[in-house]
Amino acid sequence: MFRRPLLLIAAAAACAALHVAGVLVAHPVWRGAEVLCLALLLAYAVAGGLPAPRWVVPAALAVLLADAIRTMPAAPGGGDFGWRVIDGSDPVDVTAGVEAGLTAGWAALTATVLLLVGWRGRLRRRPAAFAGVAALPILGYAAVRVADIRHHLVADDAPYPSGPDVTDVTSAMVLAVLPALALAVAALVLAALLAGRGRRLAAAGAAVLALVALRLIDASIEAVPVSHFAGDGTALFAWHAITPTAAMPQPVGALTVAVELTAYLLLVAGLAGVDRDAPAVSVPVAG
Repeated sequence: MFRRPLLLIAAAAACAALHVAGVLVAHPVWRGAEVLCLALLLAYAVAGGLPAPRWVVPAALAVLLADAIRTMPAAPGGGDFGWRVIDGSDPVDVTAGVEAGLTAGWAALTATVLLLVGWRGRLRRRPAAFAGVAALPILGYAAVRVADIRHHLVADDAPYPSGPDVTDVTSAMVLAVLPALALAVAALVLAALLAGRGRRLAAAGAAVLALVALRLIDASIEAVPVSHFAGDGTALFAWHAITPTAAMPQPVGALTVAVELTAYLLLVAGLAGVDRDAPAVSVPVAG
């Protein structure tokens, strides 16, 4: 009973490492590594001793697996590349950022909500306080990014002489960060619920998942097509935050994927099996 789950988790971790390596060098080591990683976690969840309701974890993993299949890396040499030219006189697409955030984060957010539905209950005071404190830096980072971009646009002399209004840009930025903030809040609430029930490993996984929101904030903001490089000084998790090189062109992307897959590994490992912290069930003895 111990060796089988251990092998499944070890194999899933190995596939995760292969996927991260492929993202790092922008050349998949094996295209199906992420898909197999999540499939192994799903198999572990189905075969393992999941707490009631037993459908929640498999359903969450099924969502993640479907998204991994949808976003499977293209075969080497099969991608299309090109430049995007932005004219400062063009109107800003206000919904571009939020659409990008939902496209990138819908699976993680849906899986987290499913786990919240399965583990809903009353929050204990100490885990809830921890979740609230942990959410402040993420909320603050989003606020600083939006405020800094607006400040630079307003301070410059007519950054858009005949183009989009600063208000439109600000609205686009505010909308852009909403999916990331929803993921962060949902993940931290889940962490608080799991910690309150003694599922410390799974709670750690949910807390780690909340960190993905930091990169998602910047990725969503980057999707807003503006020609002015405003707010770059506060972009701590942008694609260029860790300088890309010819050998490792996607360090931030690889780090993000590593954090996300680590979160899923911890969540599944922490939720599968018998919870040793749970109170024992009393069995009446005939006498």
